[in-house]
Amino acid sequence: MKGKVFKFGDNVDTDLIIPARYLNTSDPDELAKHCMEDADPDWVKKKNTGDFIVGGENFGCGSSREHAPIAIKAAGVSAVIAKSFARIFYRNAINIGLPILESPEAAEEIKENDEIEVNLKKGEIKNLSNGKTYKSYPFPEFMQNIIDSGGLINYLRQKQHNPQPQ
Repeated sequence: MKGKVFKFGDNVDTDLIIPARYLNTSDPDELAKHCMEDADPDWVKKKNTGDFIVGGENFGCGSSREHAPIAIKAAGVSAVIAKSFARIFYRNAINIGLPILESPEAAEEIKENDEIEVNLKKGEIKNLSNGKTYKSYPFPEFMQNIIDSGGLINYLRQKQHNPQPQ
């Protein structure tokens, strides 16, 4: 995955990711139109499919709504990198197949508009703008399988249709 970085700070809560006034829909395309709107009103116009969000501490804090990672994924973000994630956001992101990486050093040093490349299987983040490489813990195989399947529901559907002998 390769793309441009949009940088946000600490404690980006779910209301900043998708404002509560848009929670009357669960349509991913509609949610994507308003993603990060209260943090940066023009973000949706500036980002391209495949770009990245880089946040600080406690990204995704606040309410437990699944709408937040759904909006980010539907907006075409390849992955979110942060110093740390709120635990419920972390689980919701995995459940819907949105890759997220904890890397305090990367989150601190990567700048707005840097171009980065991410290898989820290696847990590697390369900053193509300055040549520096950062590490993140790669996902365990079962979590990578959920992400690769596009989320937990798709993963379970695939397992149901293609059961593996135990």
